[in-house]
Amino acid sequence: MTYSSEYGTYGFRFADVPELPLCGLFAVGRERETDPSYRWDGLMRDDGPLLLFQYTLTGEGAVEIGDRKEAVGIGKAFLVDIPGDHRYYLPADKPEWSFYFLLFRPRLVLPAWKTIKARLGDVAELPAGSAPIRKLRAIFEDAREGKITDPYTASSHVYQFVMELVRFASTPDREQEVWPAAIRSAVRFIDTNYAGMIGQAELAAKSGLSKYHFLRTFSRYVGMTPNDYLNRVRIERSVELLGRTDWNIEAIAAAVGYSSGSYFIKVFRKLTGQTPGQFRDQRLPYSRLFYDK
Repeated sequence: MTYSSEYGTYGFRFADVPELPLCGLFAVGRERETDPSYRWDGLMRDDGPLLLFQYTLTGEGAVEIGDRKEAVGIGKAFLVDIPGDHRYYLPADKPEWSFYFLLFRPRLVLPAWKTIKARLGDVAELPAGSAPIRKLRAIFEDAREGKITDPYTASSHVYQFVMELVRFASTPDREQEVWPAAIRSAVRFIDTNYAGMIGQAELAAKSGLSKYHFLRTFSRYVGMTPNDYLNRVRIERSVELLGRTDWNIEAIAAAVGYSSGSYFIKVFRKLTGQTPGQFRDQRLPYSRLFYDK
């Protein structure tokens, strides 16, 4: 059965499967509150232990965590443990508060949850188009459409959401859909012109920003300097050439934009832990190499 309402709360009480490592989905919902009597007290609840993620769509709510009070406006979320010393509510001077929320058991995901809170804080801003919020929306829509019918599907949803949140907490501004247009354009330019790159000052001018502002903004969103990003792209391309050609090191270095084979070897070793020759001689051939940014 499908449901057309844009609001709703869906609970899940699947039988426990103790021999399997499953995450426990407790409830997901999208609500709109207009009554100031809406209030939850984390010390008064008896349905824990639970973890709560609540994300504001419109209006504004408030959360008190210990002695600290925070406004939770559009694009903000709060993360709390239940039971816990917190209260969240619709303030008397606010006409409405609409939000998504997700409640799940701490089993398996508590270490990741602690990492998220350590990096983002217990009140955080997330773009509406970010991966965690897209996943939260998808969980709600699947629940509304009756697609979460067993503990395995429910567990998969919880785990994917938490992992997206960990990834966002680790690199909160690195999803390209939320990058400024000038930075997206610069990244595309590097991706396609890595073999004959212009300097950082020229790249900044091409983006319409001052060099200082460009370097600072690029590093903030991409997570590295333009020069570091260029080296990553060049080494990725060199891996492809090492695997599918018999070119010597000097030829590959020139093809990806390095002026000397010795400098290419130095950068390659720094990023991969091997020389190009060692990489080519290993028994397991790679089409592409992925590594942390």
